[in-house]
Amino acid sequence: MAPEARIKVFLKNSATALCAGVVVLSSFSLGAEAARRHYRSHHHHLPTLPAAPPRALPYPQLPLPFEIPGAQYLPLAWADVKGWSEDDHLAAYKTFRASCRTISAQTGAPEPKALGASLSEPCRAAKTLELADDAKARTFFEENFAPLRISRLGEPDGFVTGYYEPVLDGSRTQTDVYNVPVYRRPSNLFVRGYKQDSVSLPNKGPVYRKIGRRKLVPYYDRGEIEDGKIAGRGLEIAWLKDPTDLLFAQIQGSARIKFDDGGTVRLNYDAYNGYPYTAVGRILIERGIIPKEEMSMQKIREWMAQNPDGAKELRRQNRSYIFFREVNLSDKDEAVGAQGIPLTAGRSIAVDKALHVYGTPFFIEGELPIDSERSKTPFHRLMIAQDTGSAIIGPARADLYFGAGADAGRVSGRLRHPMHFVMLVPKGLDPTVRAARLPVPDPRPSEKIAKLFPQTDPARDSSKDPKNAAAAKPGESAKTGAASPAVPQARDATVAVASPVPLPEPRPNIKPDHEQRKRVNRRSNRQ
Repeated sequence: MAPEARIKVFLKNSATALCAGVVVLSSFSLGAEAARRHYRSHHHHLPTLPAAPPRALPYPQLPLPFEIPGAQYLPLAWADVKGWSEDDHLAAYKTFRASCRTISAQTGAPEPKALGASLSEPCRAAKTLELADDAKARTFFEENFAPLRISRLGEPDGFVTGYYEPVLDGSRTQTDVYNVPVYRRPSNLFVRGYKQDSVSLPNKGPVYRKIGRRKLVPYYDRGEIEDGKIAGRGLEIAWLKDPTDLLFAQIQGSARIKFDDGGTVRLNYDAYNGYPYTAVGRILIERGIIPKEEMSMQKIREWMAQNPDGAKELRRQNRSYIFFREVNLSDKDEAVGAQGIPLTAGRSIAVDKALHVYGTPFFIEGELPIDSERSKTPFHRLMIAQDTGSAIIGPARADLYFGAGADAGRVSGRLRHPMHFVMLVPKGLDPTVRAARLPVPDPRPSEKIAKLFPQTDPARDSSKDPKNAAAAKPGESAKTGAASPAVPQARDATVAVASPVPLPEPRPNIKPDHEQRKRVNRRSNRQ
C-alpha cells in the first residue's frame, strides 16, 4: 500500500477511536451523575441539624451575689468604718440577740430579699454566747459580718428621722375635756389576702370598706372619720384632749395613755385606712409658714395650737388614718415594733420592709442635733432594724427610736439629717466571697476577629428602617427603635438573651443548569 494510503487509513481509524472514546466518556459521566442523583434521592437524606439556641447573658440560673433595688454599695474594711471602735458594741449585741428570737423561730421559705435567711447563721452563733464584755461583742460582729457602705443610687448618704412613744393624758369615757376618740380597727375594714381578724394588717396597699357580702369601696379618709362616720359603734379605746395628740400618736405608731385613776393603756399600730401618708410638716414648708431649716415636731405643735381652724384643715391634708390595738405591756417595757418584740431606745430603727429584713444591723454615722436644736453631736452607733413605717422608703432610710416621753419626743422631733449608712452583711452572703464563685465570662475577641464579626445593635439598626420607624407608636422616638425580640423586655427578667453575632455571607452555592449543559453537548457533537 502506498504511504499516502496508509496515512489516510491511520488518521481515519484514529478519528473513529477518538469519537468512540468521547461517546464512552460522555455516557459514563452522564451515567455517574444520574447514579449520584438516584443514590442521594433514594438512599441518603442528610440529617437536619437543630438550630443552636441563643446564648444567654449573663449565665442563666445564677442569681446575682447581692442585690437591693435602687441601691449602690461599696465593701469596706472595718478600719474604714468611721467611729466603729468607739461604739458600745455590747448594747448593740443585746439588741441583736432580741431580734434573733424571732429569726430563729421562723419557718418556711426565706423572704425574697437580699439578706433572705442569712441572718440565721450569726443568730445561731449568738444563741450560745452570753457576752458581758464590749471587746468580745465587737469581735462577734467582725467575725460574723462584713461592712458594706450603702445608699440610694446616685446619692452619697442616707437619711434619718426620729420617732418615739408619746405619753398622753386620757380618759376611759368621753367628757367635755376628753372628746377626741382613739379608735380600734373597725370590723368592716377589709384588705385583700388577709382575714378581717388578722393580728395586724399591712401599712401599705389598698384598703376597702365591705358593704354587705361582696361590695368593696375605698375606706373612709381622715376627714370623714373625724366627722363621725364610724362614731357610736363601740370602737373607742380611750378619749384624748387634743386632735393634735392623736395625730402625732398615729405618726409614731404607738402611745401610752395615762388615766386619772393611775391606770395606763398601751397602744400599738393595728391597721390603716388605705390612703398614703402625707407629711404635714412638708405642707407647712411648701406654704412658706415654717422655713425648712427650722422645721421640727415642736414647731408644728406650736403652729397648730395657735391656729385651730388651720390645724383642722392641715390634718385633713393627711388622709391616712391609723387604728390601734391594746397591748399587754407594763410601763417599764418599750413599745413593740413590727418585728414583734419590744424596741430598744437608742438601738432600734425602722427601715423599709420592702427592701430589708428585720434583725439586720446598720452602723449609722454622722452628726445629729441631740443635745440641742443647733448642736452637732457626733453619732456613730450600731442600730438593729426592728420596725417599719409607711414613710420609711429607700435602701438607706431609717427612723431612729429614742424611747418614750417628752424628752424623747423633743430629740426625735428635730431629726431630718443625712447620715452615712454601713450595712452589716452576714459572712455567708459576703458579695466578694460569692462573686468569686461566679464563672468567668467569655474572653474578649481579638481586634482582628472583632473587625471580621462586628457587633450590631438590632434595636438601633431597626430604627433606621423606615418601615419600623413608621410602625412606631405615636410619641415614641424613632431613634429609640423597636426592642429586639431576642432580648426579653419583662420587668422581672433576670437573664438577657444576646443577639446572634452576624456571620459573613456564605459562598454562593450555584446549581448546574442542565439545559445549558445539554446545549453544550449538542454543540460539541455537531462539531
